[in-house]
Amino acid sequence: MGIRLRPLDIDEFESLPRHVRGCVFWEVDPSAGVRTSEFDKEAWTSGLLLEWGTCAQLAQAGPNVVRSGGEGGLRRTVGTAFYAPPLRVPRAAHFPTSPVSADAVLLMSMRVEPGFDEARPLLLDGVVADLVQRGVRALEAFGVRGTESDSDICRECMIDAEFLEDSGFDLIAPHHRFPRYRLVLDEGLGWKSAVEGALERLVVEAALQITLDPDFQMTPAPAGASSTATPRA
Repeated sequence: MGIRLRPLDIDEFESLPRHVRGCVFWEVDPSAGVRTSEFDKEAWTSGLLLEWGTCAQLAQAGPNVVRSGGEGGLRRTVGTAFYAPPLRVPRAAHFPTSPVSADAVLLMSMRVEPGFDEARPLLLDGVVADLVQRGVRALEAFGVRGTESDSDICRECMIDAEFLEDSGFDLIAPHHRFPRYRLVLDEGLGWKSAVEGALERLVVEAALQITLDPDFQMTPAPAGASSTATPRA
């Protein structure tokens, strides 16, 4: 496998796909009338990283992955998953199935580039693994149904309801267009097994990347944290 996961670092903001880098559908209150602003997106991201911690997982294609019409030999971000406390997400209060539960983190968006659909479940695994390690109780998301256009909604920044259902989320607020789903992270042996599987896949991804990429080395982590694979400067 040539796709690896890593948490977003603000230094990598410029590596995000153009739409992800500029769209502020979730991050700016809709009453402001702003839909695209790299400045606001970067400010929101950097502030949350500083105050709360990791708020996005990146799926990156390594040099050994080439897709039709793409370039080989360069790592690039081919998928992103953003998540945050709901009070830090202005758009979250404006859905008919709001509000997000007080004990949950909101999975805002999960977007992959064409031809990299296999990155979608890996991104979810990365989000879950991160939140479980941080002691978060639940993950919630607003799904979207149908294909009708809506000038107030960025379809690219929302998650298909079918994907959430297929991924084990429970429907907790039904709606014909914007149902809300919940995934409890600390109940049931089945979910414990799923989380362990997610963590194991992340370890395997790191090991494969180290084997395939001579530019990677293990960076010692502070006491109590695990080492991570990072590129040499």
